[in-house]
Amino acid sequence: MTSTPMCRIGLGLRRRSSTSPTSFVCRRSSSTSTSTLTSPPSRSWSPQAAFAAATERVRAGTLSRQDAHHLFDELLGQATPVPERYLDGFLAALARAPDSSACGDGPALALCLFNRICREEAGMRVAPPTVVTYSILMNCCCLARRPELGLAFFGRILRTGLKTNQNFASTFLKCLCGAKQVDEAVSVLLHRMSDLCYVPNEFSYNIVLRSLCQDSRSQRALDLLRMMAKGGVCSPNVVTYTMVIHGFLKEGKVSKACNLFHEMMPQGVVPDVVTYSLILDALCKARAMDKAKVFLRQMVDNGVQPNNVTYTAMIHGYSTLGQWKKATQMFREMTSQGLTPDTVTLNSFMASLCKHGRTKEAAEIFYSMAAKGQKPNIITYRILLHGFGSKGCFADMVNLYHSMADNGILADCQVFTILIAAYAKRGMVDEAMLIFTEMQEQGVSPDVFTYGNVIAAFCRTGRMADAMDKFCQMIGKGVQPNTVVYHSLIQGFCTHGDLGKAKELVSEMTNKGIPRPNMVFFSSIINNLCKEGRVTDAQDVFDLVIHFGERPNVIMFNSLIDGYCLVGEMEKALRVLDAMVSAGIEPNVVTYGTLVNGYCKSGRIDDGLILFREMSHKRVEPTAIIYSTILNGLFHAGRTVAAKEMFHEMIKTGITVSISTYRIILGGLCRNSCDDEAITLFQKLGAMNVKLDVTILNTMISAMFRVRRREEANDLFAAISASGLVPNASTYHVMIKNLIKEGSVEEAESMFSSMEKTGCAPDSRLINDIIRILLEKGEIVKAGNYMSKVDGKSISLEASTTSLLISLFSSKGKYQEQINLLPVKYRFFEGVS
Repeated sequence: MTSTPMCRIGLGLRRRSSTSPTSFVCRRSSSTSTSTLTSPPSRSWSPQAAFAAATERVRAGTLSRQDAHHLFDELLGQATPVPERYLDGFLAALARAPDSSACGDGPALALCLFNRICREEAGMRVAPPTVVTYSILMNCCCLARRPELGLAFFGRILRTGLKTNQNFASTFLKCLCGAKQVDEAVSVLLHRMSDLCYVPNEFSYNIVLRSLCQDSRSQRALDLLRMMAKGGVCSPNVVTYTMVIHGFLKEGKVSKACNLFHEMMPQGVVPDVVTYSLILDALCKARAMDKAKVFLRQMVDNGVQPNNVTYTAMIHGYSTLGQWKKATQMFREMTSQGLTPDTVTLNSFMASLCKHGRTKEAAEIFYSMAAKGQKPNIITYRILLHGFGSKGCFADMVNLYHSMADNGILADCQVFTILIAAYAKRGMVDEAMLIFTEMQEQGVSPDVFTYGNVIAAFCRTGRMADAMDKFCQMIGKGVQPNTVVYHSLIQGFCTHGDLGKAKELVSEMTNKGIPRPNMVFFSSIINNLCKEGRVTDAQDVFDLVIHFGERPNVIMFNSLIDGYCLVGEMEKALRVLDAMVSAGIEPNVVTYGTLVNGYCKSGRIDDGLILFREMSHKRVEPTAIIYSTILNGLFHAGRTVAAKEMFHEMIKTGITVSISTYRIILGGLCRNSCDDEAITLFQKLGAMNVKLDVTILNTMISAMFRVRRREEANDLFAAISASGLVPNASTYHVMIKNLIKEGSVEEAESMFSSMEKTGCAPDSRLINDIIRILLEKGEIVKAGNYMSKVDGKSISLEASTTSLLISLFSSKGKYQEQINLLPVKYRFFEGVS
């Protein structure tokens, strides 16, 4: 065949590039090629029968690369040409063949085999290729991800003068698109198809439209779609519309996708289940479940039956919003329609359940899969393992992990990382390290995420030497640390006092081109240290930030100020404020609120008021929280009049008064013997239908008892349950204590019993208060009964109770003669003077 144009083009292509249309996939030993020249085929060998049999083996997935090359060894050694239809059938089967253990890449093998035909030594043993042959080969180039070689075949067929057909032209468009020459494909489609004697159809348009959408050029695809619709040669079909809709959705242009969807019906194109499911999925991801539900009903009303993809989108959407009843209802509707949820659907539902802490329900789905003949895959196991780990259900997690091998699923790096992370986040570092060791023993190499979890666990527990050991180990194994790993180590060294090492790591990040930690990162460290009262360490980290040449932000300054206020070092807090202003950063409302709170807590209310007034001069508007802080400070200082004036000022400013503020005011009035005023304000709040909490009601019950309004106190107690609230230990404390003081001991005992029955266990403070009140009232036997309740419980007599017992039952005590009425273990006071 050396004299044919086809073979001359083929040889030319190989000269231009080391990767000719076929040579890039041909890897054969010299022994095989030599045998083809020295071993003639047997006389009984029929090329037609051999190719037909080989084609069937390709379709069955049993033909190996070696078998295919052996077939061509026989072909090249015989004299009768093989008809092109047998060769074309064989090559087409290879093009469509799925990967199998016998043959991994059919399209590449087809190209390689055709390349052998083109060699000079092939002679005339194969009939000349037709346009069908070239179409198959060009398609193989696209499937083998070498579309540029398909374009070379296109040039070859033009030089042969063969007449093309529609299939060839469409394959040419596919090669152009695959080679990223989409604009050229559009030009060919619209203006040059006549050169190929071909009128574009829906298939050719769809090829180009798909490529435009894949390149995120959906608007250009829409323009082409509309040109197609106006051209009259062929009309867009449901596939055409669906592709462009999908393109818009991938680009996040949901409204354009929806608009195009609504254009379909007037154009006579009926959306199918794929089109509907795409729009539904977009609505669900946008959490517009009400619209999605309406859309689903419209879909059913239009005679389109939802499929697994449709229901999966709906289930995931409801699950994301935590609407489990609706998600479950959709799940049941799906099964009632005769659809069996596949593994993808079940995994999606389980993942959402685990994400929202509903691991038990996820586990039920997992264990029901086997009963329904469905086999969980490794993703299913990962989801449930992560769910168990997040909830701290380590026994369930370990049992599930061990069951994987029994079900023929080998744990991979992600599975081991999930196990390690679960233990590490709970501070169970030794358990995490056992899994880490087991992972390596099973031949699974840790990745950066595995190492990151181990290193973070060591850093959180202060084991920085171990953390650095693992850090060095990962680098030694060729695993490059990422930002998360560096952040864990830097935070660990900052928290545990080795700022020098933290500096080294920050420099190392910079040298490696990794962005160094930002202000948010260091602000978090400073804030955490300050909350722990470690202000000196926080100050050191603050100074480290300045050392890096960074400008601390307002959050960082506020955290440091808060730290000094927390430990009562107000002068240092003010020095930080001065430094803040000097750095050109204006204090904000958080800054002032922190300082005001610090002054109030340290008893320096006047300094707090001065700073509070300074805010208005700085044009910083006080918030409800700052007003509440000042009010609380004034009430604690006994300055009730000033507090009431401040409250009226707060109302005048138009700031909404919250329940927490009312709690401070009512509590402050009662604490400063202004019970009547508190009751008046409380009644006003009731008339305003302000929803009150248990703490406020407890305060007011106590105030009612103090002003001898017992019936109203009882009504308030009853109102707690009536309003949907639950009495707490403080509620019972107030009621029982006041009932005993008023002589209603039996009623108090009844309430004490009901308290225990409701599961609200009495604490040591309540029992000691009861004992002291009863002793002071001379109720020795009843006091002794409550003293007996102390036995066997984690409750002890307080020092004030013991002191009262000594004064009452000592040799000179008021009740010395009644000491025998006390429980035996408390009669050691007898004879004490």
